[in-house]
Amino acid sequence: MNNSNFTYLKSGVDIEKTTNLVKFISKLSKSTRIKGSEIKNFKNIGGFGSVFDIGQYKIKNPLIVTSTDGVGTKLEIANHLNDFRTIGIDLVAMCVNDLIVQGAKPVVFLDYIAIPKVIEKKYKQILSGIAKGCRIAGCSLSGGETAEMPGIYTGNSFDLAGFAVGIVGKKDVLTGNSIKKGDIILAVPSSGAHSNGYSLIRKILKDKKIKFKNNKKLYKDLLTPTKIYVKEILKLHKMKLINGCAHITGGGIVENLPRVIPNNYSAKINLSKIKPNKITKWIKSNGVNDHEMLKTFNCGVGFCIIAHKKNYQKIKKVFDKSSVPYEIGTIIKSNINKKIILNEKINWKY
Repeated sequence: MNNSNFTYLKSGVDIEKTTNLVKFISKLSKSTRIKGSEIKNFKNIGGFGSVFDIGQYKIKNPLIVTSTDGVGTKLEIANHLNDFRTIGIDLVAMCVNDLIVQGAKPVVFLDYIAIPKVIEKKYKQILSGIAKGCRIAGCSLSGGETAEMPGIYTGNSFDLAGFAVGIVGKKDVLTGNSIKKGDIILAVPSSGAHSNGYSLIRKILKDKKIKFKNNKKLYKDLLTPTKIYVKEILKLHKMKLINGCAHITGGGIVENLPRVIPNNYSAKINLSKIKPNKITKWIKSNGVNDHEMLKTFNCGVGFCIIAHKKNYQKIKKVFDKSSVPYEIGTIIKSNINKKIILNEKINWKY
């Protein structure tokens, strides 16, 4: 039997096209080089595995910290606008912002792209965004995987996953154990909805028939990339100005902040001090109740810092004007099994 008509290309997978894009990926990777990412006589891009020299950082008793995440259904907003320039920044941000909670410096990032068919413009925009995110975070784009999966993914659908590696000295790990009664809780502003709650956002858009044609600014705001907090948090950690911190992602403040609070302490949050951004206000104005807002969205708070009150002025100076932290609560001693106590209500001024 002659099976010459059966080829991988005819099944929908174009290996040659992907292979031809390796040069483009290599160029992006070079733009993210950092200390430790270049190994003599070894190329990370195109190899089977990536190599990184953590010895160059001369960290005593170094620990590896890892994180993996995706972007969720925010991808559908990118698809709707046919704009994939920033979605890669989101991917990096969701991973590296988790690493810095432990005080780790992100050094390596790898991506996984699952797509029905490689479309060069779309693919290049996604990868360029990932490289930009790596440059902002100060880490190396050391490799990744592209999987053409016709039949599993159809039409414009695709998925992204990221994997990040950070390093920190054993004595420098942020564990939250130094958090004490009287410490203040600071909110670092988010740049928007970041990469959480987009299934609910898309339901609002669909059910209320909010079309792109008449709401271009809104849709573009929804695509605003997740803020990367690496530079500021690592600087604060080096200056020994913070006792703990939390990345506010899915689950909002009510689920993420308690993860770093030690036993016998509670975070007492004054919700009226939170400053919701315009996307948060728009979501709220479309009929989402306070409880749902707090457990689904960051509500304008992308990151929380726990610190001694005396350090507040020094902390503020590390951030630019658009992301200056502000006080929303305090740490109290508590014998009840409740890591977070919410007072007042968020002020949703429109």
